Amino acid sequence: MGSGGEPFWTIANEIHRVWLVKKDLNEGNDLGKEMDAKILVALLAIVFLKFFWVVPMWTEGDLKNKISGHFWTRGSADKNRVLVDQLKQYGVIKTKKVAEVMETIDRGLFVPDGNSDYIDSPMPIGYNATISAPHMHGTCLELLKEHLQPGMHALDVGSGSGYLTACFAMMVGLQGRAVGVEHIPELVASSIENVKRSAASSLLNGGSLSLHVAGLNLNGLDFSPPSTCRQEKKMLNGRQGWPEQAPYDAIHVGAAAAKIPQPLLDQLKPGGRMVIPVGSFFQDLQVVDKKLDGSISIRSETSVRYVPLTSRAAQLQGF
Repeated sequence: MGSGGEPFWTIANEIHRVWLVKKDLNEGNDLGKEMDAKILVALLAIVFLKFFWVVPMWTEGDLKNKISGHFWTRGSADKNRVLVDQLKQYGVIKTKKVAEVMETIDRGLFVPDGNSDYIDSPMPIGYNATISAPHMHGTCLELLKEHLQPGMHALDVGSGSGYLTACFAMMVGLQGRAVGVEHIPELVASSIENVKRSAASSLLNGGSLSLHVAGLNLNGLDFSPPSTCRQEKKMLNGRQGWPEQAPYDAIHVGAAAAKIPQPLLDQLKPGGRMVIPVGSFFQDLQVVDKKLDGSISIRSETSVRYVPLTSRAAQLQGF
C-alpha cells in the first residue's frame, strides 16, 4: 500500500526559512539570485524524494548485522522479531501491546516467495496490490490500539494479504470480531491461506476473523454466493465497507480515498476511530474519531503515499 514520511509543509517551511536568510544576506546580488535558484531546486528534490522515492528505514543488510551475521541461517520467527525490534528502535512501535501482536503475526507468512519479507518497504502481492511497509502497519496499530481491545469489532478495508486483519483479530480476541474486505477474489483466497499458516488460524476457524469479497464469504471452503447481483455490485466497492457486522470500534482503510466515504463513517461506532489515507496526488493519513454524541473530529497524522481506493476493474488495469 503506502509509505509514510514527514508532512510536506514541515519540509517546505524549513526550506523557506533558509531561503529568507539567504535573501537577507544577498539582497540584490547576483549571488543571491543564484542561491534562490539552488534552494528552489533543493526544495523540488526533497519533495520528489519524500513523495515518489520510497526509502526503507533499513535494508536486509542492516537486519543481518543485527543478528551477528547469521541472518539467512535463522528461522522466519527470528527475522520477524528483529523487524519488530527495529520498529521499536525507530520509535514506530511505542507500546508492548503492538510489539507483541507484530511479533506473533509473522510478516513473512503474508509476503509471496521471492520478495524481501522483512525490509521496511511495501511489497507486491499480485493484482497491482501491495502489502504495506512494516512501519505503516506499526503506525496504524498504534493509532488504533485503544479501539482494538478484547471483545471489540474491527474492519479492515482493502485487506490484501490479510496481515493487518490477522493482527486486529489477535488484539480483539475470540470474543471480538475482525472483518477484512477485499475486492480481488484471488487475494481473498490467498489471504485465507496466509492466515491459516499464522498464529491467527484458530480465530479464522472460530469465526471471530473473517475475510470477504464482493458479497462472498470465503472462510475455508464455505463459498456463499451473494443473494442478488445488486449486493455483489455493492460489495465490489471498498467504500461501502461491510455493513453486516457494523458498527465497528476500529476501521482501517488500506487505500487512499479522495474523501472519507460516508458509508464508513456510518459504520463507525460512537466512540470509535477510523484511520484512512485521504487525497489523490498529496495524501494525509487521517485519524477520524466519532464522539459519543455522533459528531466527528479529524486530524492528520502524517503524509503518505497509498494506492487509490478504486474499483476492481481499475485496479486490475493498473488504475
